Amino acid sequence: MGECPEGDQLNQEIYDALIEFIGSMFAHGEKLAERFGVPLFTVKAMHWLDGGIAMKELARRMRCDPSFVTAVADSLEKRGLARREPNPADRRIKNLVLTAEGLELKDRLEREMLAQMPWCSALDQAERKSFLALIRKLISAQTSTTSATPAQAPPPTGGEGAGEVMDALSTASAGRS
Repeated sequence: MGECPEGDQLNQEIYDALIEFIGSMFAHGEKLAERFGVPLFTVKAMHWLDGGIAMKELARRMRCDPSFVTAVADSLEKRGLARREPNPADRRIKNLVLTAEGLELKDRLEREMLAQMPWCSALDQAERKSFLALIRKLISAQTSTTSATPAQAPPPTGGEGAGEVMDALSTASAGRS
């Protein structure tokens, strides 16, 4: 474990606890994805695919290189969970759209993920509301201190990591607001 530069013990403990929490959430997401027979990155993509989305926009939301979305689309299509369609406004753009089977799997995955979130059993409703408010406050603070917006920042490659866990957390909290 590293040390906070200012030597603030509380900040160090918060950081260490967050790393442990994110790691456990990531492991939980991997187990759930494996149980449903899909890679974790497809679970993340499916979260964004309600009525269909341009593949370039999906890459921006997933914070990955657009070329990685091609692999995501291939994986989802191979499993019959999504299909590529021309964008009605610009036929050069391809939208990725969940099939009926994909929508059903997305619903099952997200229901199960939400049901197993630690805050569901460990926190009462008032604590969950406070937790959500704190997360949103931290996101707001992070956004205001970052000079580049997510659309301007160079996307990482398709590797999985804490970003996927944070997206899993936002997926789970989306049903609570």
